[in-house]
Amino acid sequence: MPENDNEFGKIIAKAWRDPAFKAALIANPAAALKAEGIDVPAGMAVTVLENTDKHFNLVLPLVPSGELSDVNRPGFAGGCLV
Repeated sequence: MPENDNEFGKIIAKAWRDPAFKAALIANPAAALKAEGIDVPAGMAVTVLENTDKHFNLVLPLVPSGELSDVNRPGFAGGCLV
């Protein structure tokens, strides 16, 4: 999967511009990503969700392994991301 958010940003921008790509991305994310040069590892499922004016999706990231140093936790306050 991409190492940085810029690659996902390009996918999101394309989905906003291209309704056919957006439909393909929602219907078969792995195939749509592969067509854009992003390989999904075997055994990994990808789900594409769309926020609307009436529905918001909150994605919880993986729990980081090990201790978070002060450098690695900007935006965290009291254990919560802010």
